[in-house]
Amino acid sequence: MSGINRDAASYTYGAVSGQNMSGGSFEELAMPLFDSLYNFACWLAHNREEAEDLVQETYGKALKGFPSFQPGTNFRAWMFRILRNTFLTSRTGLKSTVTVSLDSEEGEAVQPSTLETPESLLIERSDQLMVQKAIEELPVNFREVILLCDVEEMSYQEIAETISVPIGTVMSRLARARNALRVELGKRMQGV
Repeated sequence: MSGINRDAASYTYGAVSGQNMSGGSFEELAMPLFDSLYNFACWLAHNREEAEDLVQETYGKALKGFPSFQPGTNFRAWMFRILRNTFLTSRTGLKSTVTVSLDSEEGEAVQPSTLETPESLLIERSDQLMVQKAIEELPVNFREVILLCDVEEMSYQEIAETISVPIGTVMSRLARARNALRVELGKRMQGV
């Protein structure tokens, strides 16, 4: 996957957070979310063409269901929930409540390089690729909470609304996802 569009994520949060939406046309509310939704779809699907189809289907479903959207509620979370549900229903046998066991808690976080030399930049780039690959290996229910929290900068409440689970479940999944990511990165650093 190419880079994560962090600028779009931070822009759209201010533009369409639940507090700022008292109404507006579908286009005014939905178009600023396009880049963030596409990024999320790419991470979920691991395939650009499928991500494009997911985003297109999401916008179609959202436009069709827009009259039922409750003004004053979180439009951003509503759109991400439609995308997520569209992705989950596109996967045969994939359920949003899959339980994943995490027996091992070993591994350390990757420490970023502080000096900008060609060698350190190369190491930093390889570290970013390693993190991306480790995130891609996470089960969907862990990958989605990490992406929504750390990339899309959603609050726990927004994530809970997006994936239709209690906030406590969001926090638990996020902690377990970060631990699994830490373990996987530890293994990759050791060449296991």
